[in-house]
Amino acid sequence: MITTRPAAPSDIPALLVGITQLATHHGDTATATAETLARDLFGPLPWMHALMAETGQSVTGYAILLPLAQLQFGKRGMDLHHLFTWPEHRKTGTGRALLLAAQAYARDLGCTYMTVGTHPDNTDAQAYYLRHGFTPRAPSPRFALML
Repeated sequence: MITTRPAAPSDIPALLVGITQLATHHGDTATATAETLARDLFGPLPWMHALMAETGQSVTGYAILLPLAQLQFGKRGMDLHHLFTWPEHRKTGTGRALLLAAQAYARDLGCTYMTVGTHPDNTDAQAYYLRHGFTPRAPSPRFALML
C-alpha cells in the first residue's frame, strides 16, 4: 500500500538521491545539498513544500511544490515543480498517489489552481498530466534576470 506524507528533515538524503536522478535524466548536474534542502524545506522561511511516497518503510517517490499567485484575481496556486518516482516503483501508482496528495495539500493551503511543466520532448509526461485532468496552456514568453 502506498502512503504519502509531508517530508521530514530525515528525508533529505532520499530527496537528494531523487533530485540527482531527475537532474541526470534531464541532462543537468544537480548541485542541491543537504544544507540547501534543509534551508528551503525546513528553515525559518520555507521556500517550498515536499511530499514523500512510501510503501512500507521504503521511500518510492517525492513531489516538490512551489507557491504561485494570481494577485489580480486574489488566487493562490501551486506549481508541481518535481514529481519523481524511483525507477523500480514506476507504474505502481506512486506517481498518482503523489499527484493526488499534492492536489489535496495545495487545496488545504487555499490554492485554487496547480501548474506543472514538462520538457517539450517528454510526451509521456505530457500525456500523463492530460490523463489526470491538466489542460495545456499556451506558451508565453518568459524572462529571467540573474540576481
